[in-house]
Amino acid sequence: MATRSPSARPSREDRALSTHIRVSAEPLDPAAMLAELTGQSAHDGAVASFIGQVRAGEELIALELEHYPAVTETALDEIAQVAVERWSLTQAVICHRVGRMQIGEPIVFVAATAPHRRAALAAVEFMIDVLKTQAPFWKKEHTRTGAHWVEPRADDHAAAEGWLAKPQDRKL
Repeated sequence: MATRSPSARPSREDRALSTHIRVSAEPLDPAAMLAELTGQSAHDGAVASFIGQVRAGEELIALELEHYPAVTETALDEIAQVAVERWSLTQAVICHRVGRMQIGEPIVFVAATAPHRRAALAAVEFMIDVLKTQAPFWKKEHTRTGAHWVEPRADDHAAAEGWLAKPQDRKL
């Protein structure tokens, strides 16, 4: 039976691989979420994250998101699982807000932990790009003149397709 020195890097099987998905109407606390990921594993040299927030637009007052819980959470978990496998992540996190949000409020927190930065950064970019078009959320913009439903933009679809069409062509 082979033994491993205490300083040896654990194999993928020895590391706890996980996804954490949350969809909630409660406000997000990205600083607390990031603090929970930092320092969890001595073998992870990288914690990468993205925080999306409601940005001001022409006459935008608020943004409202609706979802179908079981379907949305399953879609987000599938996206996170792909990221874990593709980039050998230790953890993949996607927390998304639903309900009505004001300008400046966090709407999404995406994070990845990995032994190296390139994997963590690429995984975060992948997860946010893909969830914008593949996760079933319905977005309504409230403006001074009324409210209207909005679809993902063409560049959102292009970004997702860049990851989904030919993943072998993407570099870490």
